Amino acid sequence: MSYSFGKDSALGFYKMLQAGHEPVCLITAMNQEKGRSWSHGVRPEVIELSAAALGLPVVEAFCGAEDYGKAFEEALAQAAGKGAECCAFGDMDIEAHGAWNKARCAAAGLGCVMPLWGIARERAFGELIECGFTALITCVEKKWLAPEFLGKPLSKALGESIAAAGADVCGENGEYHTFVTGGPTYSNPVGIIPGPVIDLGEYAVLDIRGASI
Repeated sequence: MSYSFGKDSALGFYKMLQAGHEPVCLITAMNQEKGRSWSHGVRPEVIELSAAALGLPVVEAFCGAEDYGKAFEEALAQAAGKGAECCAFGDMDIEAHGAWNKARCAAAGLGCVMPLWGIARERAFGELIECGFTALITCVEKKWLAPEFLGKPLSKALGESIAAAGADVCGENGEYHTFVTGGPTYSNPVGIIPGPVIDLGEYAVLDIRGASI
């Protein structure tokens, strides 16, 4: 499972399990320069705590922007070596993302599955809440959402506030990112300590650490 530790990958993973698939490992792309996951900026120790709660090993693809695709294909090859037959992704409807997923899997000789593909974004958001996942907003694009949204737990009411602000309720266009702290696929909640808010210009990020670190 391509796993960002955000809400879409968590829901996609849940659906794969519900469909009877057997998980082998998680794959996460890591920013080689910053030492955190790409896009969501998750610290290694938080990834470790999350993976332990999910009961799966993580294959980390360390890379820069220029070799992201190659590194991901190498991680997929490692997963294939562990017995994986396909890789699942949490993408929903952006054609360029779906094509990228298929190309990387084809290069590694794996099937490509996107269990959320074609699901209405509002429905996906609602399912995440209904299934019992807990998550909080950790990054916002400030032209869409104010920094005050950072740290807020996902809920139906928050989804309405996101939509009222003019952003996509799922943040599928990059309006916001989340970190999942628990749910039906987790053996225990992931303990985190919210850190300071970091202003990155167009974006604002809530830095989180592992509670047991």
